[in-house]
Amino acid sequence: MTRLQEIIIGKADRSKEIKNLENQGLIRKIAPRIYTSTLNESPEKIIRRNWYRLISDLFPDAFLSHRSALERTPTDGGHLYLTRSYKNTVELPGLTLHFSKGPAPLEDDQFFFGNLKVSSLARAWLENLQQTKGSGEHVKTLSREQLEEKIEGFLRVKGEKTVNQLRDRARAIAPILSMDKEFVSLNQLITDLLGTGLSKNLVSPIARARVLGEPVDPDRIQLFESVYEELNRLEYPDYPNKNKSVQSYRNFAFFESYFSNYIEGTEFTVDEAKQIITTATPLPARDEDSHDILGTFQIVSNPNEMSILPDSPDQLLVLLRERHAILLSARKSKNPGEFKDKNNRAGSTEFVDLELVSGTLKRGFDWYSLLQHPFAKAVYMMFMISEVHPFLDGNGRIARVMMNAELSSKGLSKIIIPTVYREDYMGALKKLTKLRDPDAYIRMMLRAWEFSSHIHDESLDVMEKYLISCNAFLSHKEGYLKIVPH
Repeated sequence: MTRLQEIIIGKADRSKEIKNLENQGLIRKIAPRIYTSTLNESPEKIIRRNWYRLISDLFPDAFLSHRSALERTPTDGGHLYLTRSYKNTVELPGLTLHFSKGPAPLEDDQFFFGNLKVSSLARAWLENLQQTKGSGEHVKTLSREQLEEKIEGFLRVKGEKTVNQLRDRARAIAPILSMDKEFVSLNQLITDLLGTGLSKNLVSPIARARVLGEPVDPDRIQLFESVYEELNRLEYPDYPNKNKSVQSYRNFAFFESYFSNYIEGTEFTVDEAKQIITTATPLPARDEDSHDILGTFQIVSNPNEMSILPDSPDQLLVLLRERHAILLSARKSKNPGEFKDKNNRAGSTEFVDLELVSGTLKRGFDWYSLLQHPFAKAVYMMFMISEVHPFLDGNGRIARVMMNAELSSKGLSKIIIPTVYREDYMGALKKLTKLRDPDAYIRMMLRAWEFSSHIHDESLDVMEKYLISCNAFLSHKEGYLKIVPH
């Protein structure tokens, strides 16, 4: 038996075949001339899923244009914008096709699927600069801000040479399309983005940031905004710092340093770490690893240092560099105190491009500055730095240093991520990055904070015994984090 396609277009030469299939209950009609072999799903879902196939078969003379040439998918409300020899609108279940009257495809307008073509990038940029009434997805053009961000993103990835080539192509086709006025606007927009002219016409914050020499990662900025919104919505407890004496503060800082390095793969026994810290001398066979623990301890054991918070975007960058220089002082190959000079990744996650680090951190600082509760500011700061990954190495450690400074400066307990909780911590970070789900991350950090608030003692050995009772030194396969009253 021949497997039927999900979408079948009714044609005169197939009318008898289609009628037989319909009578057998193998297909059903879901719109004029449109049949489907999927019998138990709504027409809206089926048509939205097959929109490109439908247009290719039903409207072979039309091509994707304007905003649809750039988005290449229906809007959330199911609108698509196309060009053909006459203007009209076609309503289908779950899909509205808006046809504008315009010139036929040019030689560089590409095939998208089957018979369906799409405007070239140069043509689409011109089309989206046409004057239209209204706003949102009910108009055929992107907003000025959206278009600027599209072109800025293309410039960021493809470079100035390719953008100028497209500008030249737009100049050549503008008279053919009767879009000379649109080309004047496009030419000025590109000139502004390249920083070779006045930028007063740019409206997108991302585009304006580029002109100021500090382009940003727009996807990360949106992610930081969503984290801010969730953190700002919630209420938080207060866990006071119980390590108020010099000795108990240093004890906590020891385990803070120990676990923060262990989580990144710098693994020592507790006794080895004690020897490194108490003698301030690296182990002979592990000089760089020993200095990592010493550098972390030097920062987090100093209450004065941990009371310093950034009060401006520029100070954030200065503070990060200064603390990183101490943290990785022994790893000269990792450029301590300097932002990365090559891009980094972890698994399938690509961190922020090296050219976008400063701008993205500065824009991210805006959301940080609006948060009120120290815990909210702390976990936002930690995630932002971890997500940007501004350095070649030491990003997780410096992120946790910055997090705990927020709490320590306000007289609240700092946070330790013990070995047994590492997978929960890393998993929540990945989920937030990949799925844009702040909830799991916030709940995970709240549990870590509650656990950490119980860690206090004048004796390092007693503190260690308490951590053992909580399973802190086990792997996630050996046990789970217990919060034991102390």
